[in-house]
Amino acid sequence: MSILDKHVIIGTAGHVDHGKSTLITALTGTNPDRLKEEQERGMTIDLGFAALTLPNGQMVGIVDVPGHERFLKNMLAGAGGVDVVLLVIAADEGIMPQTREHLDILRLLDVKSGVVALTKSDIVDAEWLQLVTDEVRAFLQGTPLEHAPIVAVSAVTGQGLQQLLAALQEAVAHVPNREVNAPFRLPIDRVFTLAGAGTVVTGTLVSGQVRVGDPVEILPPGLQSRARQIQVHGRKVETAVAGSRVAVNLPGVEKEQLARGMVCAPPGVFQPTRAFDAQLSLLPGAAKGLAHRARIRLYLGTAEVIGRVSLLDSEQLEPGQQGFVQLRLDKPLVAARGDRFVIRTYSPMLTIGGGIVLEPHAPRHRRFDPPVVARLQSLLRGNPEQKVLAILAQSPGGMDEAELARRAEMDPANLAAILSQLASQQQAVHIGEVWFARNVWDDLRRRAESALRHYHQQNPLRAGMPREELRSTLGGRLPARLFEAVLMRWQQEGVIVLQGTLVRLAGFAVRLNERQQRLAQRVEQILREAGVTPPPLEVICQQAGAPPDAVRAMIQVLLEQGTLVRLEGDLFFHRETINQLAELVRRTIQEKGSLSVGEFRDLTGSSRKFAVPLLEYFDSVRLTRRVGDVRVLVG
Repeated sequence: MSILDKHVIIGTAGHVDHGKSTLITALTGTNPDRLKEEQERGMTIDLGFAALTLPNGQMVGIVDVPGHERFLKNMLAGAGGVDVVLLVIAADEGIMPQTREHLDILRLLDVKSGVVALTKSDIVDAEWLQLVTDEVRAFLQGTPLEHAPIVAVSAVTGQGLQQLLAALQEAVAHVPNREVNAPFRLPIDRVFTLAGAGTVVTGTLVSGQVRVGDPVEILPPGLQSRARQIQVHGRKVETAVAGSRVAVNLPGVEKEQLARGMVCAPPGVFQPTRAFDAQLSLLPGAAKGLAHRARIRLYLGTAEVIGRVSLLDSEQLEPGQQGFVQLRLDKPLVAARGDRFVIRTYSPMLTIGGGIVLEPHAPRHRRFDPPVVARLQSLLRGNPEQKVLAILAQSPGGMDEAELARRAEMDPANLAAILSQLASQQQAVHIGEVWFARNVWDDLRRRAESALRHYHQQNPLRAGMPREELRSTLGGRLPARLFEAVLMRWQQEGVIVLQGTLVRLAGFAVRLNERQQRLAQRVEQILREAGVTPPPLEVICQQAGAPPDAVRAMIQVLLEQGTLVRLEGDLFFHRETINQLAELVRRTIQEKGSLSVGEFRDLTGSSRKFAVPLLEYFDSVRLTRRVGDVRVLVG
């Protein structure tokens, strides 16, 4: 990839009134303060965005964040997609409270690259500027920015702006490329409507690629749409890739249905979670430690959610310590393994720590459980087997090896060896061309068994549940071919029985009471004796002496048992009659070469009313095929 094609996001940070927005305006010509209230008050309240062209011609996105403590949650919504920080410190004030908190947040989010801009340098003398520069350098010791360039600038006079651009260009050059082969994920930070287009969302594309026309699922609500139009830096594009500031036009959803904190993704790939395992680190300067079950505010992507922290390997976390935790949330959000997050105390709201997501969909654990802690340590270290399982655990529809190799960033041969090992350890299951994590596979089977059990309870006279209805009940994420392979495996394992288009639990059978048995036998007798001229339903009811609902129920039982065969409408034949007629048709065509409707009518002694549907049935089961006005044998 050419350096000019690399997509990078620069995010501002710093105390209120230190000149972040003014600096961005000077660098880009765009005022990131888009709200009328912001422009009137001269203070950034919400996220602002601009595009910056570096000296080498590369275009990067800029996210401008509010500096005031009251709007820190808005700052956090924009910080999650940042690659390079532009830390803004006013030369006349130096280090201030939000300077410290913003830098802490960026450290927790693992932003390693940045540049420091000393703004308003035109209003201080050289001696004061040097004192502030020394103070900033000391402040940055032990942080990812300790070697970052410090550039004195003035947005008013233009002093230092070219040096700042050169420093930003250097920082951008060292940013690693984002994962573009993974499924796309776009945390929403803004929603609005556009005349003639409809609903538009914006955000930083944190992984993958999204193309015009791609289907889009908006999570957690599960709304369905598609990417009708895409813009990057205000320009229409066919494809947006990870690291871009993106605007996507989503037809079929209303602005009121969407909100900051939601995520756009391919349908069926990600599932919202209300509990995830993580490694959590508390800031050395945190106001207090963290107790088990403490109530916190979680910031992940653009979402803010209240929850509780379960400490898994410690009684209490103290400032500067780290440990394994499970975060249980009041509302669902979308999380992926490796995502970084920040936590603040519930009240008063103070930033105290952050961490990395290890298991996005976690069951409840016992505390101090050695196997749980060992597994989380493996996930943290990037154990290849656990990494593969973690990816599969996020795939309710399974994943083929090619996609899994891309997601895990593994050589296909190495992946094949790992999958073979996981299968031998019964941690992964191979169905057709797809792999499932064992827990996903077991959950799929449990849900299928539960759905079938419920169906049998509600429909005790039905031989089974239609296959497509079961597939839909399971979420419809399994392609038809894969679903058939799954059903075959369950049948082999003795979980289900397949009968035509129906599925039933292995232990289930239709059980008729004495009255129902007598009625079923009577209906069968009527249709066996009717032969090639079965009576209509109302006549069957009269002859059986039973109401239509009861007769229909018994006919359905006999159909599913294979005793009766249904043709068009309510035309029912006994299976023995169908078999006899099939043999008659086969023998006659073998002797004469073909068979017309009239000949068949005369042979059976019936009428055209019955002869035509019967021949069409034999066509459908591929005994015969129509050639002009006659039938010939298939094959």
